Amino acid sequence: MNKDPAAAAAALVETLEAENAALARLDLPRATSLLAEKQRTVAEFAAIEPHPAAERVARRLRALALENKRLLERAIAVQGRVIGIVAQAAAASQQPPYGQARKDQVPAWALRARA
Repeated sequence: MNKDPAAAAAALVETLEAENAALARLDLPRATSLLAEKQRTVAEFAAIEPHPAAERVARRLRALALENKRLLERAIAVQGRVIGIVAQAAAASQQPPYGQARKDQVPAWALRARA
């Protein structure tokens, strides 16, 4: 574990910047691959003693964390839309072509002919 406050802060900044860049490109595999690194650098930063150098970097980290949250929410929303489109396509593929009835459905003209 890194005991140097400046190095711990720099590592966290670098990790958040890399994740934010991946999220901005919607490169979700790359963003996901950074999870362990992000957890490690957050833990290292959280474990350091309060220090003036860490306080200066804290403002930068807050801005990066807010951007990270916004980008994660955006990625989740995009994934939700993609899942919705796939679900609609799957449902549509279960429908017979226009003008044809499903096998378990009586055609409308048959009902009228019986009436």
